[in-house]
Amino acid sequence: MAISSSNTVLPFKPHQQQLFRSNQFSAPLIGQKTQPITSLDRQKLATRSHTIPRVLSKPTDSVPFSLADFQTEAKDNEQKTHEPKSPPLTDTWREIHGESDWVGLLDPMDALLRSELLRYGEMAQACYDAFDFDPFSKYCGSCKYTRRQDFFTRLGMADSGYDVSRYLYATSNINLPNFFKKSRWPKVWSTNANWIGYVAVSNDERSKVLGRRDIVIAWRGTVTRLEWIADLMDYLRPISSDKIPCPDPTVKVESGFLDLYTDKKENCNFCKYSAREQILTEVSRLIEMYPNEELSITITGHSLGSALALLSGYDIVETGINVLGDSRAIPVCVFSFSGPRVGNVRFKERVEWLGLKVLRVVNVHDIVPRSPGFIFNESMPQMLMKAAEGLPWSYSHVGVELALDHKNSPFLKSDGDLVCAHNLEAHLHLLDGYHGKGHRFVLASGRDPALVNKGCDFLKDHYMVPPNWRQDENKGMVRSADGRWTQPDRPKLDEHPNCMLRHLRQLGLGQ
Repeated sequence: MAISSSNTVLPFKPHQQQLFRSNQFSAPLIGQKTQPITSLDRQKLATRSHTIPRVLSKPTDSVPFSLADFQTEAKDNEQKTHEPKSPPLTDTWREIHGESDWVGLLDPMDALLRSELLRYGEMAQACYDAFDFDPFSKYCGSCKYTRRQDFFTRLGMADSGYDVSRYLYATSNINLPNFFKKSRWPKVWSTNANWIGYVAVSNDERSKVLGRRDIVIAWRGTVTRLEWIADLMDYLRPISSDKIPCPDPTVKVESGFLDLYTDKKENCNFCKYSAREQILTEVSRLIEMYPNEELSITITGHSLGSALALLSGYDIVETGINVLGDSRAIPVCVFSFSGPRVGNVRFKERVEWLGLKVLRVVNVHDIVPRSPGFIFNESMPQMLMKAAEGLPWSYSHVGVELALDHKNSPFLKSDGDLVCAHNLEAHLHLLDGYHGKGHRFVLASGRDPALVNKGCDFLKDHYMVPPNWRQDENKGMVRSADGRWTQPDRPKLDEHPNCMLRHLRQLGLGQ
């Protein structure tokens, strides 16, 4: 979440803003009837103490977003959601991290797991909010914030408790044109590279709360459009063909994902090392930096970024860089949001055998998790999947799925388009209101629903939140001392740390 709800300025009237800032939002029970607000009710509203409002799913057209859209009082027999107090994260982090495959934590939804999923989802959202995708910017395709030390502060996430240790880049010279963004100007920061994420590590204060030092890898997905699905080659190839040390040649992944993860361009300062080399060396460096601490590796991403999250998680455990000198393995977990299928059944089996934990958060109306492999996939009878195992377009999802439904939220348009259904902020909104199958929708953390419309048009119109409202002031233009408007230069972008070659050689990847 790049902009906190407390700093968001939106066209709400004072009483409307107060309702949005309340601790919980809830949907009406199905079939429950509502009564119009009387003058007596209004007097009660004016004098009553703060209570939890419940949103009507179908407000009248004649009264746009007002107190008439909320129920006046909680009846004595009204059902309320009371979640039991969770034990401290220091005691339960391994379970939250997937040690037991989240058995008993998803239905009903565990409050601590929901909170952690939101936190990691916001770290994935930060990749979008920090990405310069304006084709009229000479820095298009880069991170807006060149100083890693300022990354979370500039995004309104100063209290995240993490420090960015390095930025990640990939070469744009592969067949995924709708993933990469390039400037229209002739003079640009790089003709071959795109910024695709970051690695961060928890600071001392946050590590005490988490119960361990947490290394996070966050991958950027596609910015707006879904045309990248058409870019997929829908062709599986052995993962070992790109020097990933898998002993089984039948373990295969989608070719475009593998190219994005392993390709490099040696004459480019930013992508002379592949994304794979950047990840493995940085994780190795951080593990070396904290030799006597309990560690975890958490990888997150949305859309195509979730495919990279799964590939990098698999690579870490397959390569074994998470195994310490005393044979203890640092737990590795992937929190995936709206991710596509990545590999075949043998890839799924290999991931499970290696102990990589994967939790996939999806919207049931989103088409991306249903691709590639529209026909041959894990939903087919096992006998047919076995027969189709060798086909180059037979895919299988990995890990545990948490399925959400945007039609359960009273805030969202039920007929939102495909881009809306795929939007990460919408997923985080749905996650915040999910308490289990058959439970009513209640926003547990009070997360601002206006964030949904930050990059799409999904909120119902009567909330009067403009679509795509997050914009850079004046599109990044500033007025100089002589009164002219110009695009300012940015400080030099980080490239790669000096210790890259040493860690590459340690991993057997050096030239």
